[in-house]
Formats: sequence, structure tokens, C-alpha cells
Amino acid sequence: MQNQILAIDIGSSKICAIIAQKLENDEIKIIGTGISKSQGLKKGTITNIDLASRSIKTALNDAKRVAGTNINKAIVSISGAYTKSVNSNGIVNIPNKEITIKEINRVMQTALYNANIPHEYEILHVLPYNFKVDDQENIEDPLGMNASRLEVDVHIITTQKSNLFNLKKAVRSAGVDIKNVVLSGYASAISVLNKDEKELGVAVIDMGAATSNVVVHLGNSIRYNDFLGVGSNHITNDLSMALHTPLSVAEKIKLEYGSLKTTKNEIIEIPVIGDENNTHEVSLEIVYNVIFARVEETLMILAKSIEKSSLKEQIGAGVVLTGGMSKLDGIRELAVAIFDNMPVRIGKPKTVEGMFEDLKDPIYSTAIGLVLYGAGEFTQYEIDSNKNLRHRSEEFQSEKMLQPTQDNITETTQEQESSEMEELTKLPNEEKVGLKTNISKFFRWITQLF
Repeated sequence: MQNQILAIDIGSSKICAIIAQKLENDEIKIIGTGISKSQGLKKGTITNIDLASRSIKTALNDAKRVAGTNINKAIVSISGAYTKSVNSNGIVNIPNKEITIKEINRVMQTALYNANIPHEYEILHVLPYNFKVDDQENIEDPLGMNASRLEVDVHIITTQKSNLFNLKKAVRSAGVDIKNVVLSGYASAISVLNKDEKELGVAVIDMGAATSNVVVHLGNSIRYNDFLGVGSNHITNDLSMALHTPLSVAEKIKLEYGSLKTTKNEIIEIPVIGDENNTHEVSLEIVYNVIFARVEETLMILAKSIEKSSLKEQIGAGVVLTGGMSKLDGIRELAVAIFDNMPVRIGKPKTVEGMFEDLKDPIYSTAIGLVLYGAGEFTQYEIDSNKNLRHRSEEFQSEKMLQPTQDNITETTQEQESSEMEELTKLPNEEKVGLKTNISKFFRWITQLF
């Protein structure tokens, strides 16, 4: 049981539960899968806890039955809806001149403390993207290094407390405890990206049924994330209104004839909405125009989002599209044109032992990413949704070490004050007076916070 992983991807169109076994050689084997239609969700958020809980339970029971196990702790995805992100910075002195896990945790907690997260928001991830040891920047892993000062830049992802509470309540009502909550875009990135793409910089766009999640991954970590409440279901709605046909028929037309490449001007017969016994004829050209207009608009908004990140020039590996909407014929070519000729590819989940053919589909990128996250494939260091520090395949669960306590912050402040005063003694006499006054004011302000 200890080496088993339960991942639950809670999407707007489907709930996917996967049970995997971590083998002795650290490889992963999928031993059970359950999929159910989503109920009680809209645009990635819970709108009816009871209905959502039933959908989760259905998928979970199917996975348990196939796996023959009764695992009850899950890693769960959360949509990018109602999330906010902020970058922050932390700095600590190293009294023993050697950087340990304690110092890494302390500097990340200091960065989190400095961020001043609004009361109504809860932490999902604190992801470091740049460590600085003394005056040396872009340190990949500072653990074990000799230094007198450690600094870090972090990307903090938060979500509204009410949104997180409703998700947790729905999952727990299905009879499962939550081990971790993971941003769906983060999980998708874990699933579809290779090492070179992460190093060069890449944008991952997960285009689902009702939402599109964007993350920009540079070097060691996610640097930007965004959310758009548009997905492939909007194409179905557009077709239903434009063709005056029921949603179920519009969905079939999308799947059978959906293309972003020029189609022949063929005629098809479809039922009339409200009077399904009668049919009328429509041209496939209309179908093409409706789909093209929606996808083009969606990609243009996503392109603006990447522009807004101010990281576009650093995205050397281009864009990876994944999720159900990415399967539309011709979407890669259209994306290349809209994203200013950046490289674009369709991302499928990494292959895991025990995956049946259907799980290799882009719609399961998030679910497979959750499994990989549970197996230890995450950012080098991370403070997770439980405020625990994760490091590679190890989890450090000591609450005393990991929580941002009064003692930790006070210790950091005292070290910084000592360092600042040491620097002060090296200044010319005429500069000391003004600077000493400013430092005194600063530390009086720090003291008042506690």
C-alpha cells in the first residue's frame, strides 16, 4: 500500500482515477483505472458537491475493482480557475557555512512570508526558479554548497480557499483522503514535457472540454500560469446554435467532420433542434467556418496570455498543445501561424507500464502527470499544498522544520541584522549615519510585525 499511488483528475467532462504501483527499480506500473462522466462541475470548479462526489466515487470504485486494492489517499488535480500567482524573493544567512535542507526550506518559507498572500487564498505550490549562493546566480541545486548567504526567487500559485474547500469536500465525500492537490496545468507539464524542452523554455497549453490552462516552464520550474474558461465544449455549443441542431448531434458532427483544414463543400443531413423527427441539410463549409472561428479566437487569446507573461522571448522550445481540443485536425498548423511561427507540437502523456491504448490520448495528460508527481517527478524543490517541502523523490514531513514558525523568522531576521551591521562598519563615516538610521527603522518595523 505504501508504494501505491492514487491519482484523481477532476475535469469538466470526465473524472479519471488511476492507481499505480511504484516498483523496486523506481519504475511505475498502472494497475487500475476508472473513468466516469463529470457531474456537478462547470469550467473546472465544483458547482454541486453531492453530484461531483458521486462522479468521483464511480471512477474511484472502478479503479479499485480493477486494481484489487483499497487505497484511500489521493493526489487530486485542481483547475487554474480562481487561482492567483505571484513571484517573491527570500534571503537567509548560513551560520554553519553549509547549505542543508533546513536552510533551503527556511529561505523558501521566507520568500513565502514576504509574498503577503491575501487571507482568502490558500497556497498550492511554492516553486523556486532561481537560487543564488552568495553572489553566484542560477544555481541548479544549492544543497551541500559552502556559502554565507542563500537567496531564492519563487513562483507562488494560490487558489481561493472556498474553491479548494469545495474540491476537498467532494473528494472526501467519495471516501478518499487528499494527500496533495496539484494544479492541473502543472501536472500536464510533468506528463508531456521532456528535459530539453524544460531547459530551453516552453509553454504548455492544456485545452480541455471547458477550460484551457497555460503554464510557462523555464529551466527548473514553472514561471507563469494562466487560465481561460474556453474549451472544446464551446465548439459544440457554437455548432448547435449555428446549425440549429441538438447538442448531442453537434458533438458527433465535431468529432466526425471537425477540421481546421479546408474541406469540400459537401452537404449533410442533421436533425432540427426541438423537432428531431425532421432533418435539414447543411454544408460542411459552415461546420468548418464555425470551428475555425472558435479555435482561432481561443488561440489568439492564449497567445496574448503568453505575451503578458513577458517570457515569450525565453520560450526556445515553443508551445506544446495537449488536452482533448488539441486533437482537432489542423490545430498545430493554425497555432504555428498564431504564435508567430514558434515551434508547436501536440503533447501526449509519457508512456508508463500498464497503460492501455486509450490512456495515451492527450485528454489523459493531467491524470498521468498526477501519477508521475506522486512518484517523485516534480520540480527540484517545492512547498506543496500541505506546506511541506518536497525534494526530488523524498518528502520531508517534519512539521517543526517545515512550518514558518516565529522562531525561524526571528532567527532569519537576527542573522540579516547582524550581516547588515557588519557591512555598515565597512562604510565611510559620512555614509554610516544615514544608513544606520534606515536600518534601525527597518528592524523596528520588523519587530512590530510580531
